[in-house]
Amino acid sequence: MTSLVARLRGDKVIWAIVFLLALISFLPVYSASTNLVYVIGKGSTLGYLVKHLGHLFLGFAIIYFIHKVPYHYFRALSIFGIPLVIILLIYTLFQGTVIGGANASRWVQIPFVGVSFQTSTLAFTVLMVYVARYLAKVSDKEYSLKDSLLELWVPVFSVLVLILPTNFSTTALIFSMVCMLIFIGHYPLKYLGVVIGMGIASLLLFLLFAKAFPDNKLFSRVNTWGNRIERFVDNKPTDDDYQIEKAKIAIASGGIYGLGPGKSVQKNFLPQSSSDFIFAIIVEEYGVIGATGIIFLYLLLFFRFIINAQKASSLFGKLLIIGLGFPIIFQALVNMAVAVELLPVTGQTLPLISSGGTSIWMTCVAIGVILSVTKKEEEVALDEEEKKKRERALQQIIDREIELNDLNEEVEEESNNPLEPVLNQ
Repeated sequence: MTSLVARLRGDKVIWAIVFLLALISFLPVYSASTNLVYVIGKGSTLGYLVKHLGHLFLGFAIIYFIHKVPYHYFRALSIFGIPLVIILLIYTLFQGTVIGGANASRWVQIPFVGVSFQTSTLAFTVLMVYVARYLAKVSDKEYSLKDSLLELWVPVFSVLVLILPTNFSTTALIFSMVCMLIFIGHYPLKYLGVVIGMGIASLLLFLLFAKAFPDNKLFSRVNTWGNRIERFVDNKPTDDDYQIEKAKIAIASGGIYGLGPGKSVQKNFLPQSSSDFIFAIIVEEYGVIGATGIIFLYLLLFFRFIINAQKASSLFGKLLIIGLGFPIIFQALVNMAVAVELLPVTGQTLPLISSGGTSIWMTCVAIGVILSVTKKEEEVALDEEEKKKRERALQQIIDREIELNDLNEEVEEESNNPLEPVLNQ
């Protein structure tokens, strides 16, 4: 174990926080999985725990191998990755997967493995790396909106358009994070304002098409998330109110100290208790103290991202940390806000804590890339320290040689003048 830790590179605080969040997730996931076992009658609690352990084990393997890759390699990988994710999104949109009788066109089945994979999360990660690459490339150049339209915005809007019909919350998250990264990357504000206007206009046009062709399979989920937003704003009773009410009951039942591990009551009534609403189960079982601990870890992770972004020696490295790190924190805040009804139901998981393979793996990919950047800065610092040590050692050798030469010269002078001590007497 010690040798494995010694081989880890990058920010050790980030490693520790990620490990703690993963460790904390076991008890809530194990407890909340009873909803699937006893209410739905599917699987076993131990089986879900082992499955979650497998997802986390693979996730940490992903972090380890990705953080060994020099981060500048991701520049080229993002160029090849954009066409690949667009093809995957098109396939996912039209392949018509149905899970448990419900439309699940956000997922694609991996051949020969039998594992479902949400391609939008992969597209999110690749797109943020691609945007960071572009901003770093044009940082010292003069360019117009027309110049950036083809190379930057066409890939961005291609990804967004393909995700929007099935997952509005992810589309909104991606677009807001891209705009945030572009703002930090010093993209001209007047161009960004035009692009945001284009995005709003495109969304309205899409909604018009959805209203005009409500029976089209492409718009099958538009009414779902459209009604969620309308009812949330109008404060009308909805099917989602059942989930929110159960989540709020769970939070209120937790109090300061919670009911205790595994003693949640609302997990038996709350759908998606092990994924989308796991924060409510955490508060019910561990109280405000447990919830505060979770929030503290995410905030600490956020501050480590900021610190490492400031330390990064290249603009690409800074933007990578911001573009991949900030969405993790923002997604966590969205998940918590949904549980307390500050936002409508979105389907966003709690990173590294909620059950689910795709969300864990893509979060681990992002963490791996961030650690690759911090590893580079760590290696530069170690090289500088090693250089200083070599210089100090060399200077010590030179000083000893000078002292030895001076001593030899004194001995030679004394040997050349053997009577000098007598004359001095």
